[in-house]
Amino acid sequence: MRVVTGEAKGKRLKSPKTIGTRPILDRVKTALFDILSGEISGTRFLDLFGGVGNVGIEALSRGAAHATFIEMNAQVFRILRENLQITGLIDRAETIRGDAFKFLQTGMTPGTTRRAFDIIYVAPPQYQEMAARALEILDHSPLVADEGLVIIQIHPKERPGVAAVSCQRLVLSDERRYGSTLLMFYRLPDTEAE
Repeated sequence: MRVVTGEAKGKRLKSPKTIGTRPILDRVKTALFDILSGEISGTRFLDLFGGVGNVGIEALSRGAAHATFIEMNAQVFRILRENLQITGLIDRAETIRGDAFKFLQTGMTPGTTRRAFDIIYVAPPQYQEMAARALEILDHSPLVADEGLVIIQIHPKERPGVAAVSCQRLVLSDERRYGSTLLMFYRLPDTEAE
């Protein structure tokens, strides 16, 4: 794994020697950020199931103003912090060791002062219906900025469960398949255009 482009281009990222992590392939990451190229600069980015930080670090390298990473596994969290040090991007990052769903629920608590995110990347462990559950919560969450974007990374076999989520606010605007990886793009509609 490496940072594909931007200020940390070419930096190699560490990865854990544990089962259960599924880092995004460089070609999929390149395709993702080609899609996001015109809207990544200056954004607040949330890497909800952060892993070792591969996606959020790429966002920072390409000009995101700030990235928040949520990761529960202690070993993986330690590697995430090391990767932010290696790339020199830690000063624009917030790392939280904890459960992604607890983080989402906290963000919905009245009186919470956490700012909304422009782009939220959701790549949970496979086949546990976590992507659908996260999408359901994000659909009602103030953590999604006006005109925000939520990207779901799943195996194509998981698509029916995610597509079955009855969103009230978020709208599926695009989806792209790269082998065994499916990216689904959900947006808050531009209310000014209506």
